[in-house]
Amino acid sequence: MYSQVEHPAGGYKKLFETAEELSSPVTAHVTGRVPTWLRGSLLRCGPGLFEVGAEPFYHLFDGQALLHKFDFKEGHVTYHRRFVRTDAYVRAMTEKRIVITEFGTYAYPDPCKNIFSRFFTYFKGVEVTDNALVNVYPIGEDYYACTETNFITRINPETLETVKQVDLCKYVSVNGATAHPHIENDGTVYNIGNCFGKNFSLAYNIIRIPPLQEDKEDPINKSEVVVQFPCSDRFKPSYVHSFGLTENYIVFVETPVKINLFKFLSAWSLWGTNYMDCFESNETMGVWLHVAEKKKGRLLNIKYRTSAFNLFHHINTYEDNGFLIVDLCTWKGFEFVYNYLYLANLRANWDEVKRQAEKAPQPEARRYVLPLTIDKASMGKNLVTLPYTTATATLRSDETIWLEPEVIFSGPRHAFEFPQINYKKYCGKPYTYAYGLGLNHFVPDKLCKLNVKTKETWVWQEPDSYPSEPIFVSHPDALEEDDGVVLSIVISPGVGPKPAYLLILSAKDMSEVARAEVEVNIPVTFHGMFKRA
Repeated sequence: MYSQVEHPAGGYKKLFETAEELSSPVTAHVTGRVPTWLRGSLLRCGPGLFEVGAEPFYHLFDGQALLHKFDFKEGHVTYHRRFVRTDAYVRAMTEKRIVITEFGTYAYPDPCKNIFSRFFTYFKGVEVTDNALVNVYPIGEDYYACTETNFITRINPETLETVKQVDLCKYVSVNGATAHPHIENDGTVYNIGNCFGKNFSLAYNIIRIPPLQEDKEDPINKSEVVVQFPCSDRFKPSYVHSFGLTENYIVFVETPVKINLFKFLSAWSLWGTNYMDCFESNETMGVWLHVAEKKKGRLLNIKYRTSAFNLFHHINTYEDNGFLIVDLCTWKGFEFVYNYLYLANLRANWDEVKRQAEKAPQPEARRYVLPLTIDKASMGKNLVTLPYTTATATLRSDETIWLEPEVIFSGPRHAFEFPQINYKKYCGKPYTYAYGLGLNHFVPDKLCKLNVKTKETWVWQEPDSYPSEPIFVSHPDALEEDDGVVLSIVISPGVGPKPAYLLILSAKDMSEVARAEVEVNIPVTFHGMFKRA
């Protein structure tokens, strides 16, 4: 069971302290025993620089990208980190000020430029950040750090050196892409991004990057759009964070969290706004779910609708006997999501965080079931015939399919977020277990395992300890879905002489296997991956 923990105001803020990069890897002190089969690198991204000179970054999503690596070899562990040399970072270090506007921090104009030069700069287009602080993933034989814009940054996973910036706009028709692509077992990469077409027509494009071919040409050169989802609003695309993928289908959930393009394009340079100022809500639209056939690139002409919620992460999506099962981490109410974004403001005080969290709607993990074949004679009836779920899908007179979910996780003031599964073997397939980060008053203070069939949960939690997103690593000879370990970076300020460690848990019961402690503080990380040796 979960315990409610009151966090000291000074504790969790260690997650948001500027860190120095390391000149070389440091050896971690291991307690317990690291499994000898665990060989490779845990790569993670997050913010590591929270001010430039006297200018602070105001939001958690603004700190400059710091790439982290824990190496595992023969039971030994080392830790290394370096800043990603993005344009945003290099220019900030060179000019000693914040040069490019980030999610919640506006970059003030160059004091050397007068109002006329700034005015004409505006008409050249918005300068978009390449601050790759969110995730890292493979394309072919290369690895890229990314954020949610059109820029991705190639890095060397061995040395953590920055190799080059890549602008996806030069290869495929997207104006940005999520930091949560799907990687198939053959190396094929799928992602989704907004596309601003002619006459301000908006759409969401699914892009495909093939695996490395015999000609060894960079797979990005062969990127293509495989399907285009329509936008419900001509001038206001929905914020897109992730999507679902199965063997045969692509699922896109269009939520009421909207980006006002007029604010984005007109107010950006002239009025000093940032990304967060361009968000608004249209909860009257509810949620639209779009489905396309992956191989044919054909949209299904079925209008799936449900009541309004907001979404960051898909847990998993799979097919079963003529249905699509879509498991999601949902947040109720735009005000709550906006407050969440606001309270990730690094300058917010703990009392305000707590006050907002207490009145916020309860987050949930939900299951939606989408029928792929519609019998119009079944008007008003529940079309879901699967015996193991209470989710429903009802055909209405306007030919929409109204969806009601099954709640698979709900805890008082706790969010099951940053979900991970045994991805390589079970992404897009029926599965049993999900691992997540538990948020208490927006503060990550526990690691959770969820059985999505029985709703049983297992929890790891220690006082004054703040873990990161759990990464599942399967045993190389695994016979069961949860045969492996869970990796998480834990910050434990004030607990001992070593303020951070890499935690290794048994994926079966969430018991501790080992920890690898380091003598440096590690700021918050968002997402990452395990690269096998």
